[in-house]
Amino acid sequence: MPTYAIGDIQGCHDSLLHLLDAIAFDPGVDRLWFVGDLVNRGPDSLGVLRLIRELGDAAICVLGNHDLHLLALSEGFGRVHKGDTLEQVLSAPDRDELLHWLRHRRLAWGERGFLLVHAGVLPGWTPEAALTYAAEAEAALQGADYRGFFKHMYGNVPAAWDNALTGTDRLRVIVNTFTRLRYCSPAGEMEFHHKGAPDSQPAPWMPWFDVPGRASAGVTCVIGHWSTLGLINRPNLIALDTGCLWGGQLTAVRLEDRQTFAVACPQQQRPG
Repeated sequence: MPTYAIGDIQGCHDSLLHLLDAIAFDPGVDRLWFVGDLVNRGPDSLGVLRLIRELGDAAICVLGNHDLHLLALSEGFGRVHKGDTLEQVLSAPDRDELLHWLRHRRLAWGERGFLLVHAGVLPGWTPEAALTYAAEAEAALQGADYRGFFKHMYGNVPAAWDNALTGTDRLRVIVNTFTRLRYCSPAGEMEFHHKGAPDSQPAPWMPWFDVPGRASAGVTCVIGHWSTLGLINRPNLIALDTGCLWGGQLTAVRLEDRQTFAVACPQQQRPG
């Protein structure tokens, strides 16, 4: 039963269809792992959500920052950003079913030596701790007071993990780690402003996955989120955001043998 991990789609429905053709996807046999950011900025987020929801148990999805942004907007929180293309979803006749399904996706998924997250894992977190913390936030996201979760979701502080954190501060650190992290300090303080490729960042920040002694280094983290990073396929890291939205590629890696598949994507937006 092959498993294909697929990078950030961001509403590029046609590109996803082309990639599924390229891997000869069979929903009766194959499984797909999506790294999040299913929606936004691309032309057909609604088509992407409908397609992946219909895959049922053949698809595992973790939430990205754009997915959470859609959910927050649907509940009246946050603000519409320049370049957002979410109105098609928000005005769809099946929006409630789609958003309910999306809200019940995971923030982290672990299986067979792989840890699937959208953005990253703090260097002090073991894989087991990461899944435990993800479950805390998932319970809030899926619980009766999920609107309260979205009300307090946005913000850059606290910027570091502390086991003593409680309430909205604790949930915000967990969500920011899994959906926004790129750079942090060696001690695990997160930095959210710099989005360039490694070696372009100021000191003391470093890519989270390059922090010496990272506690999750014993598994292979599968991520998206970082388009300037490009494809990485090394023993303890698979990075899959290859810039489909920006006219790059949509990429899949078959986890069993690390074979890479990619399709060219039409130019959708230019960074900036």
